[in-house]
Amino acid sequence: MAPMENAGENISLPLTVYLASASPRRRELLEAAGVPFTVRVPLTPADETLTPEQAADPYTAVRTLAERKAGALVQELLAEELPQGAYVVIGADTMVVKGERIFGKPVSAADATQMLLALSGCTHQVLTGVSVWMVLVPEPGQVSVGFRSFTDESQVTFRTLSEEEILAYLRLGESFDKAGAYAIQGEGRRFVRRVQGAMDTVIGLPVERLLREFPELAG
Repeated sequence: MAPMENAGENISLPLTVYLASASPRRRELLEAAGVPFTVRVPLTPADETLTPEQAADPYTAVRTLAERKAGALVQELLAEELPQGAYVVIGADTMVVKGERIFGKPVSAADATQMLLALSGCTHQVLTGVSVWMVLVPEPGQVSVGFRSFTDESQVTFRTLSEEEILAYLRLGESFDKAGAYAIQGEGRRFVRRVQGAMDTVIGLPVERLLREFPELAG
């Protein structure tokens, strides 16, 4: 694909923005920033598997997954007869990383417990990859596509956690769809001693950087 800048410069077209994510947290962040958008999740989920080589570089891996998620929706849009306009698709993915280990979403209470114990008393990285695609339809039958992606990082330091408070936290149920098994915007904030970087990156979408790099999204 061409770089986003080559997707058609200086073309003034009606702008439609899609968030290719069902995450309520990402939706809330975009809403709070005043970005007009519609949530549209691809009918066919993107492949989120990573080869060992890809997983060895989390900064690239998380960006790759964001590109896949946005690209899956772009493919669906291209299969439609889009009216004249500019269509922006935002995809995102978040990873928790400590050392060489990537912490995804836990598959069980035992998995979540082990994740939180591993993060206890330590500093870890939260990486959010963002991919912004633009589909331009200046005239019927004329389509150009481009995208640009980035990875943003914040560092999160946990205080030392006891097994008892971890178990009490797991009973709240907010761990199981969160990378690293905690929600910093929820009760998981009680585990956090310090955040260096953007809080939005930890939550799942670095909106300030997104709007800085793509000011046209602000409407």
